[in-house]
Amino acid sequence: MAQALTRAMRDAMAEDPTVHVMGEDVGTLGGVFRITDGLAKEFGEDRCTDTPLAEAGILGTAVGMAMYGLRPVVEMQFDAFAYPAFEQLISHVAKMRNRTRGAMPLPITIRVPYGGGIGGVEHHCDSSEAYYVATPGLTVVTPATVEDAYGLLRASIASDDPVVFLEPKRLYWSKADWSPQAPAAVPGIGKALVRRTGTSATLITYGPSLPVCLEAAEAAREEGWDLEVVDLRSLVPFDEETVVASVRRTGRAVVVHEAGGFGGPGAEIAARVTERCFHHLEAPVLRVTGFDIPYPPPMLEKHHLPGVERILDAVARLQWEN
Repeated sequence: MAQALTRAMRDAMAEDPTVHVMGEDVGTLGGVFRITDGLAKEFGEDRCTDTPLAEAGILGTAVGMAMYGLRPVVEMQFDAFAYPAFEQLISHVAKMRNRTRGAMPLPITIRVPYGGGIGGVEHHCDSSEAYYVATPGLTVVTPATVEDAYGLLRASIASDDPVVFLEPKRLYWSKADWSPQAPAAVPGIGKALVRRTGTSATLITYGPSLPVCLEAAEAAREEGWDLEVVDLRSLVPFDEETVVASVRRTGRAVVVHEAGGFGGPGAEIAARVTERCFHHLEAPVLRVTGFDIPYPPPMLEKHHLPGVERILDAVARLQWEN
């Protein structure tokens, strides 16, 4: 996945001279996860620029660049490092299009490595997507496959409106039969995909939880459950049509994500599914999420993150006796 992300920025910069990459250590070092490796050497430090450790300043600068016709791609290095930039994000990035009655688009891509599973600690493993999806004016996407890492990042950079691009850190080293010379086309922003078909229940998920859900679906076969897995890919806009169609087919649903459950994306998804599928549901929509605590130390994160056993426990509670 890391290679696909790098290639997406490289190809966008080669095709469009207005695309600029900026952030802490993105230049000579190539980023703390080496996602921007080689871009400064190929395109120069004027287009792949190291910035001071000042996230609000980075995003505020990007706002100005976008207003003058550039397409900045900002790296926030770690999920929780982005919090100092929230005032810029919420007050200016998200509102500029509406504030100018459509006259001022802001084509900014904000790359945020997020989620756990790498043995990190708080400020390095947060799942902060709830803050972004609750802010009108932002598009929020997150890839779970190598193909989507390239395709969705290219689409984000090409967008005339701001996109928060959430990168699952634990999937940076995932591999696939993928060619950087001929990357496969993928559906655009706003389209969810059924990654595994099934008839018993639907697992609704995204980003780092997709591989876990697919593993759970395979394990569920031993229990006699045939689980469908929907990868949202895009949290905003939300592909209600694909999700509703799946749940209406299966009659049962579990939402799975690493963010906390209270006020998390799963709460909104469960509400929407209930509103649209009430007469098709055989059981209440359940959630399997991270716990409502600050991110725990590395030795405890395997208990905090949704795993196969917790997902199967939820599936077992879907009122099968009826």
